[in-house]
Amino acid sequence: MNQRRLFSGMVVAIFFALGMVVFTPQLAQAHCDTLDGPVVLTAMKALEKGDVTSVLKWVKKEHEGEIRDLFKKTLAVRSKGPEAKELADRYFLETLVRLHRAGEGAPYTGLSAEPVEPIIAAADQALEKGSVEDLVKHVTEAVASGIRKRFAATAEKKKHADDGVAAGREFVEAYVDFTHYVERLHLDVTGPVEHGKEAQGGAPHKH
Repeated sequence: MNQRRLFSGMVVAIFFALGMVVFTPQLAQAHCDTLDGPVVLTAMKALEKGDVTSVLKWVKKEHEGEIRDLFKKTLAVRSKGPEAKELADRYFLETLVRLHRAGEGAPYTGLSAEPVEPIIAAADQALEKGSVEDLVKHVTEAVASGIRKRFAATAEKKKHADDGVAAGREFVEAYVDFTHYVERLHLDVTGPVEHGKEAQGGAPHKH
């Protein structure tokens, strides 16, 4: 009877959680919100092993007790059959990722089935391989290309900046885009690393 109430309670909680996701305005999904992200993958392996230890690193200390308790309940419900397992797993994953995001001070809008951004996938692959060289090369080439593209456009418009008001405004628009792009890159490179939060390096200049 207790196990039946436990299962019923989790089913109600799951549908409530999923309902909140459906009616919450969708913000940009974060890496850790994806089904292929490291939080979910770690959790699924932990559930199969029946050991919560590897999961706890993804939540703050104040959320550890809640995750430990829910993990035990999830393991109990999983044994009730395929449908129960699916519902229990989903609720555990939703709760885990929500608490992880809360620990970052970031909003949670549900799990996403969208593929991980290629650059994030490349970062994960670098960690798996134990080498960052391919990632550095990829990012460096992308940054260099972005700077060169904006520089070329701005330099060309600068030649005609005094040909008239319209031409001058085209130059200013390109100039602002170019300088802001470079400044954002510089702030990202020199600012502190803070996962899930805005870097404290300051906002780009306003022209």
